[in-house]
Amino acid sequence: MNAASADQPAPRRSKPDVVDAAMSVLAENGIAGLSMRRIADELDVQVSALYWHFPNKQALLAAVSARMVAGESDAESDAPDLTATATALRDRLLAHRDGAEVVSSSLALGLLDLPARQRLVDAALAAGLTDAAAEVAADTLVHYVIGFTFHEQQRMHAAVIGAADASVDLSPARLASPGASPDDDFAAGLALIVSGIRSAAVAGR
Repeated sequence: MNAASADQPAPRRSKPDVVDAAMSVLAENGIAGLSMRRIADELDVQVSALYWHFPNKQALLAAVSARMVAGESDAESDAPDLTATATALRDRLLAHRDGAEVVSSSLALGLLDLPARQRLVDAALAAGLTDAAAEVAADTLVHYVIGFTFHEQQRMHAAVIGAADASVDLSPARLASPGASPDDDFAAGLALIVSGIRSAAVAGR
């Protein structure tokens, strides 16, 4: 680096830049290694520069969570569907290291507006549930998806470091056929919940 370039100020970083850096650090180090120091190092700025955009780490994690669940897949482009929406949410979480844990934390603190939840509410209403029951149905499905995926990602990480066998069943009692994959287990559990929602809608008519 020459003297002229060394004297030039570092480029100003935007809020999306900080989220991009956080996503990169998360992918490489997981949530346990997602520190403000590492994010600042990724951007080549002082840690204090991050607080210009985010008041604290949890606010930054909320922005990361929003990035993870933003946008709509092809499965979600038509009328809201309980199974398709829940499956698409799991796919988004699985696409990011520790995605379920990050999103769960933001939801628990009321810092994240989950697009999939409203689609689930709409789908439950379309199935015939009352407003209140549709809200319960949506929350139940969101909790199932995040909980299942959280355990799934924990097992993936444990397998990587040699602490567990990722092939061990995630479900204590097999909902799918023996030898089935986590995808099959997820689908089997989801089918039971959706069936219950539809039965409740019929019973309430």
